[in-house]
Amino acid sequence: MKRIISLFTVAIMLVCTLMGCGTGNEAVTTDGSTSMSKVIGSLGEAFEADTGITVTYNATGSGAGIQAVGEGRCDIGLASRSLKDEEKANGLEGTVLAYDGIAMIVNPDNPVSDLDVETIAKIYTGEIKNWKEVGGSDAEIVLIGREAGSGTRDGFESITDTEDQCDYRQELTSTGDVITTVASNPAAIGYASLASVKDTVKALTVGGVAPSEASIKDGSYVVQRPFILVTKKDAKLSEGAQRFFDYITSEAANEIISGAGVVPAD
Repeated sequence: MKRIISLFTVAIMLVCTLMGCGTGNEAVTTDGSTSMSKVIGSLGEAFEADTGITVTYNATGSGAGIQAVGEGRCDIGLASRSLKDEEKANGLEGTVLAYDGIAMIVNPDNPVSDLDVETIAKIYTGEIKNWKEVGGSDAEIVLIGREAGSGTRDGFESITDTEDQCDYRQELTSTGDVITTVASNPAAIGYASLASVKDTVKALTVGGVAPSEASIKDGSYVVQRPFILVTKKDAKLSEGAQRFFDYITSEAANEIISGAGVVPAD
């Protein structure tokens, strides 16, 4: 009888080993902000190399990522904006991972190189409609932005005080789409995560200040927002997810975060 029990126990242990039961090696699932793709990708690769635990990333946008963690469809949500009061009331909490500049981008052929926040607001609300009004060519300004629910859009509109007032020509579903669209249209202006900006577009200075790690850290570049890790307040993360969370919020991860073009949270 003891032999049967022993064999049964060994079998259970073997099954658990094969299935990853209790090992903490199950994949960690993240979901949310497209702007956070570079930093989460870099952190996930480093974590997997160090631990063997895979980190998956579903780029759905901040609002969808917040909803996914609230509904238990992922371990950690990713948001490029602060949580709203109603989201906190629903049992979610946010931990600041880093700070990111929102770059104002134009086509490289656009002669305009600097705008202040007030002028940007007037452009996006339609009060200023032609580039010649701000020192550019005689061309109608084409306003490119993100879709409703985007953390980048929420951050941009909050900073410029233009919520529900922007007269967008196109509302796109990813940072990459905004960059591609602006790069192909000399009359376009858009906003995108600084970490994702490529040399196919030109980042404007805002009030004379260029977006950079230094200007974001000292606050002189005002168009910036937090990158947030979203979790359930009263729910315990899986072992693997907790290890990932602890890893990316530790001082040891700061070099990786900086390398992804954003500023680590203190």
